[in-house]
Amino acid sequence: MKELRQVRDAVICALRAGGLAAEAAFPEKWAAAQTAPLATVAVGTAEGRALGFCGYLGQTRGEDGESREVYGKRLAGVIAVDIRAERAADCEEGTQTAAAVLLGMLPEGIRPGELSWEALAWERQTGLFLRRGRLQCEALFLAESGDEEPEFLNFVLKGVLQGEQSA
Repeated sequence: MKELRQVRDAVICALRAGGLAAEAAFPEKWAAAQTAPLATVAVGTAEGRALGFCGYLGQTRGEDGESREVYGKRLAGVIAVDIRAERAADCEEGTQTAAAVLLGMLPEGIRPGELSWEALAWERQTGLFLRRGRLQCEALFLAESGDEEPEFLNFVLKGVLQGEQSA
């Protein structure tokens, strides 16, 4: 689902902007090359709902003056953020940075809810300290109808430009 990837990529970009290394998946050889804390991000459970009647929100005028129909949908879900580091203190510092970003620096289209963290643990498989976090949130997506097509264009996470997502 493209919308889930947009949410994951937006969270990764926000974590990076907050000064924390972040990836979509845990790279196998990271432990040998990285000394700073690393956040890995995934979207866990998710359920979607249309906004308005069948997703219809109304009309807008583009820069070209053409009228376009606007559709919206809401995705409620859980974002999983795992922090790994070689030292416990670095893992805790990474967790504090991630918490600040998740609760206050996400794009306007992601509305944070409850944030919870598991206790710090040693992960034998990687040889790193690990702290798992879960953020309940809602993501809002908007789409406009195409010029000549009866179908609407792709839903885009509210507040995120398509060129911003580089993760």
